[in-house]
Amino acid sequence: MNQEVTEFNEYRSRMNKKILDADNLVLKRLFNLDTNTYSEGALNEKTKEMLGLVASMVLRCDDCIKYHLQKCYECGVNKEEVFEIFAVANIVGGTIVIPHLRRAVEFWEQLES
Repeated sequence: MNQEVTEFNEYRSRMNKKILDADNLVLKRLFNLDTNTYSEGALNEKTKEMLGLVASMVLRCDDCIKYHLQKCYECGVNKEEVFEIFAVANIVGGTIVIPHLRRAVEFWEQLES
């Protein structure tokens, strides 16, 4: 796996452990709610991750974009699909999303390598 992808995953895991080890009930519930939101249901996991990616791009959260890009990749989203997701996000979010699009394309390429 690409070094940037590995570093992102290691940092996320390390910090999530610290957060959960603090044993704050509200934060634990929030993390649980997040996990359950993206679980298989009326919508499949792939669709939910694509929705999460669009929302993350519109909200301009680079960490969230990376997370959902990786989950999309793991769910089998292909390059053509991911660029349609990028198009939706940029139409909804406007041109201010373009810098995040650039970084998203770069991270997608790293996932593919």
